Amino acid sequence: MICYQNSNNFITALYHHLKPCYMNLIQRLEYWGDRHHPRWIDILRIALGLFLCYKGIDFLNHMSDLTGMMASNKYPNSIWYILAGHYTVCVHVAGGVCLALGVFTRMACLIQIPVLLGAVFFVSTNEEMLRPYSELVLTILVLLLLIYFLIVGNGPWSVKVNEDKSKSD
Repeated sequence: MICYQNSNNFITALYHHLKPCYMNLIQRLEYWGDRHHPRWIDILRIALGLFLCYKGIDFLNHMSDLTGMMASNKYPNSIWYILAGHYTVCVHVAGGVCLALGVFTRMACLIQIPVLLGAVFFVSTNEEMLRPYSELVLTILVLLLLIYFLIVGNGPWSVKVNEDKSKSD
């Protein structure tokens, strides 16, 4: 066992030891995602992006219902509810377009995951959760797909891949 004089040396040594392992893991996940990406998954990614864009526009059309549902909770007339509603609309529309085009796929997934986690834990915890056609199942499915595309990234049918091919020519 290695004995360190103070905790700063230990933290520095631990950081230098774990950094290559962490970066190696990310590079291996990205390499695996690039090599194991069938084309039908791209169709699923495009459909997910279009669906999220549709849901963002739907949230925008029903913003008063969304803020009314949020305001009926604990703190009525809070600016945070309005900001959360607008953040949801912006993230769904911009992230949906990015997912459909295959541009910044991982970032688009990353910014949408908190919105869907909020939908699963805060919005879907009412009595409608146990109804036969609840949106909770759809929300969980979209969340799982976003986590999947966060790992594998965009596929061969994306704008980014086409830009890379044109640069190499």
